[in-house]
Amino acid sequence: MKKTFQLSHPKIKPARLIDAVRSDVKKYLKRERRRELPEGAAFWSFDCKFGPTAEEAKVVHVADIGKCIDAAEAQQLDSFYVEILARPDYRATTTN
Repeated sequence: MKKTFQLSHPKIKPARLIDAVRSDVKKYLKRERRRELPEGAAFWSFDCKFGPTAEEAKVVHVADIGKCIDAAEAQQLDSFYVEILARPDYRATTTN
């Protein structure tokens, strides 16, 4: 998901737009986690970026996206960019 979300709309309040963004992000994560894993992969990992624009986006952890959305709402940004890319990840095996 690479998307710029607008937080200004003539009829919809910003709080409802924030709720819609949270819903879209959660729905995307849930859908990606349901996908079948490639051979040998243990789980899906996510590479995430967040910022006011795509050029200014910084790398964030997937668990911090909600905090970033809260910060964008507190700063009263007109829009923000979210990038979430799924990739298969593998468990490290240790031998004794």
